[in-house]
Amino acid sequence: MHAASDEEIFNHAHAESRVVVSADTDFGTLLATRRQTSPSVILFRHGSQHQPADQAQLLRANLPQLASALDNGSIIVIQPDRIRIRALPLLP
Repeated sequence: MHAASDEEIFNHAHAESRVVVSADTDFGTLLATRRQTSPSVILFRHGSQHQPADQAQLLRANLPQLASALDNGSIIVIQPDRIRIRALPLLP
């Protein structure tokens, strides 16, 4: 889905109960406008790990603590100094 639009990625992830992992902050905007509880999104932000292997290692280290939030519908923002979790749907 490398060349797919953000909407296509969201629709695919929603249909297959998958989690979107990205550094693209546009996914946060999509979550806010859709007001749905899925798909969950993990965003790497502000200087967090940029190498896929480093991101995968960071996810593996934290996944046990994040699994429930992801299952219930959340946006998880990973920054160098913290991890933030917001339940979906995002409301104004």
